Amino acid sequence: MKTILIESQYLPSVAYFSVLYQAEKVIIEVNEWFEKRSYRNRCTILTANGKLDLTVPVHGANKKILTSKIEIDYHEKWVNNHWRAIQSAYGKSPFFDFYADGFESILKSQETNLFNLNQKLLTICLKYLQIDTKVTFTTSFEKKPKAEITDLRSALHPRNPFSDLKWFNPDPYQQIFGSNFVSNLSILDLLFCTGPEALKVLKQSVVMLENN
Repeated sequence: MKTILIESQYLPSVAYFSVLYQAEKVIIEVNEWFEKRSYRNRCTILTANGKLDLTVPVHGANKKILTSKIEIDYHEKWVNNHWRAIQSAYGKSPFFDFYADGFESILKSQETNLFNLNQKLLTICLKYLQIDTKVTFTTSFEKKPKAEITDLRSALHPRNPFSDLKWFNPDPYQQIFGSNFVSNLSILDLLFCTGPEALKVLKQSVVMLENN
């Protein structure tokens, strides 16, 4: 099995978890410069009006700050806005009540550091999905990692269409809104809509990676 190098993301997409599922070990990059307008502080959910991006505001996004050091800006009422949007989108989904309390508790914990918030959310997502992949962190930045490591840093990015991902082939599942399946939203969509079947859907969406 492979070792995957990938960045920290906020409530990551189904494609992100398809990587974590198939890896024996995942290394989260903590020594990169924070990149704004990326999934490091953004996720996408599905509402009655279509896709909606939820962005965590941060301090110093225009400066060179390590991802692990970036601080969350609470001058905006983003937590309440995010949770209201999530409730509106998924409150009537089959499994919202099974998972909502865990996510709400973390989002409302007033975590000051974006990386720490992302890790708390990642941990609970892996628990709900029953994925036990070992997760570690980089100790330094390496532009070109070792040959046995598959580098997927920024492979998942808003500017890159998910249809270009050779290692992800989304398996459709029943969603709350619309008749046409919308692929690769935040893992929230998959969990709230499919519950204990989420891991099965994830498995069927995986195209096994080859080492670089």
